Amino acid sequence: MAFPPSFLDEIRTRVSLSGLVGRRVQLKQRARNDFWGLSPFTNEKTPSFHVQEDKGFYHCFASGEHGDHFTWLMKTEGLRFPEAVEALAGEAGLQMPERTPEQKQRDQRRGALTELVEEACAAFQRALMRKEGAAALAYLRERGLSDAAIARFRLGYAPADGGALRREIASDATRQEGLIEAGVLRRGRDGGAPYAFFRDRIMFPITDRRGGVIGFGGRYMGDAKADGVGKYINSPDTPLFDKGRSLYNLPAARQAAHEGAALLVVEGYMDVIALADHGLEAAVAPLGTAVTETQIAELWRLADEPVLCLDGDAAGRKAALRAADRALPLLAPGKSLRFAFLPAGEDPDTLVRAQGAAAITALIKSAIPLVETIWRNESAQAPLDTPEQKAALEKRLFIQASRIEDETVKRLYQQAFRDRLWRAFRELSNSGFKGGSARGRGAWRGAGNMRFGGRPDGYAKGRLASGEAGAVSNAADAGHRRRQELLLAALINHPGLIADFAEPLAEAPLDPDLTELRQAIEMGVSTQPDLDAEGLAHHLASTGRDDLMASVTRPAVVALGKQAGRAAPDSEARGLIDAILRQFRQSALLKETAVAAQLQSVVDASPAISDGPETGTGGESPEALHDQARERRIVAYRDSYTQGEAALSKSDDEV
Repeated sequence: MAFPPSFLDEIRTRVSLSGLVGRRVQLKQRARNDFWGLSPFTNEKTPSFHVQEDKGFYHCFASGEHGDHFTWLMKTEGLRFPEAVEALAGEAGLQMPERTPEQKQRDQRRGALTELVEEACAAFQRALMRKEGAAALAYLRERGLSDAAIARFRLGYAPADGGALRREIASDATRQEGLIEAGVLRRGRDGGAPYAFFRDRIMFPITDRRGGVIGFGGRYMGDAKADGVGKYINSPDTPLFDKGRSLYNLPAARQAAHEGAALLVVEGYMDVIALADHGLEAAVAPLGTAVTETQIAELWRLADEPVLCLDGDAAGRKAALRAADRALPLLAPGKSLRFAFLPAGEDPDTLVRAQGAAAITALIKSAIPLVETIWRNESAQAPLDTPEQKAALEKRLFIQASRIEDETVKRLYQQAFRDRLWRAFRELSNSGFKGGSARGRGAWRGAGNMRFGGRPDGYAKGRLASGEAGAVSNAADAGHRRRQELLLAALINHPGLIADFAEPLAEAPLDPDLTELRQAIEMGVSTQPDLDAEGLAHHLASTGRDDLMASVTRPAVVALGKQAGRAAPDSEARGLIDAILRQFRQSALLKETAVAAQLQSVVDASPAISDGPETGTGGESPEALHDQARERRIVAYRDSYTQGEAALSKSDDEV
């Protein structure tokens, strides 16, 4: 419902925001209405979380989170807006606004149905402890469930006698109609008496966000296949229950997730119960279907990156792809999924009982991000031996990225795919030169059965001695590392320039740790486009990258290129960034040309295939003309590289 603005303002006036926030965050007052503390949204060491009492808002400089009283409860407790309003109205001593007659009638009907479903739940619990529930109770105990777990999750038994529940809790027609509407009873055939929807089943109550029972899942105790029934069934959709919107164990998981536990999405009820029995409370299960878009949105209210625990077989991979397919259009800054694949033959229930909570914790740590899941699936679809196959992979990946509606996330996915394509194609190229192929079909072979990538006679002539070569290599590596650091220092101190260099930065050959830092920088700027150098430094520190940031911005690095310093104008920093990126590209071209020349030298050293060289115009053989053209290309690339070096060191700063 829509709440009158005056009512919301009255809540804000009566409830202290610093007091509300202070229940979770230790705040220190710096001025009359100014409070600061460590961010509850990130793991930081320097306070960047700010509450402005008189203006009624909080702001986290580390994560970019911003809001008021209602947003705070929605973020920290997973409440919906109406629930947050109701909770704060109670604190403020205010009555909720009057609803329309239609809303009142609907609420009254839901309340009556909730009471009937609760009665049915209690009846199932009683039946489990009677003689007719002995087999079901024995089954649960054989599965390792304690009496405490059975009671906590309110497990029960629906008797095989379809009239037993009606006789126990639905003596009159009005109650019978209510139980039919709630999906607990079915209307009788040919005017007969209503009968139970669930029969001879172990019952798992399903609750709403507040813990009220809204429906059930039932496991058949007989031979489901022989009897022609489903092994597991859920309540039909009702005014209370919608299978595609509900999650098993939502209230307990919500609380555990907001206290910092990793949110797990598992397949079945027994998985959830077993994990909770071992202290892993933040687990939910969809109700027998692949996770829906609505459920994904619900999961994101609880955690930014829920972990889907799936079987490690083909079925598990298909489930991951279905979830990825549904999540892609919904992705937003900070909101994604991760996937953890179980060992063969295991599910969370068996794994946690056999190896304990540590095994699940290790599984969570190994979870694969959504972007990597998509990459692995698409790159495994076909060989990558030809330019056409590589182009097809690139097309598939960018079709996937195009489905993301958030423009920032879409751009970063495109960039991530470019990074992976560049690395994969480079590795394929290198493996081909060394004698392998994309499909592992063995080494290529040239004339005379000599391996490409081998060395012809006389190859070592004129080479540097091993000690000299090592010294040159070490010096080159150190220089390349220093240029990488200088590039990142310029980006950190001038974040407003990052968007202008998105594509060349994605292709820049950075070391793994600096690639991670570059991605963290880009993520910070993408989520907070107006971030300045100080704000970016706060963001990097809050994500645990303060040591690496300090390393690349240390005086010894910035002294090599003063244009990278925070005091330098953006125009000078832009020139430095452009020069370093240009040099990286030229260096890569030179290396590729050198590799091509080396490969050709192997071919040249191979025994001739033809009876004799054909002569071209002017009496020169085609091989000689090819050598001359290749030499001109190498000289041209070398000159370009030298020009890049000169541009980079144009000032007095030595890079």
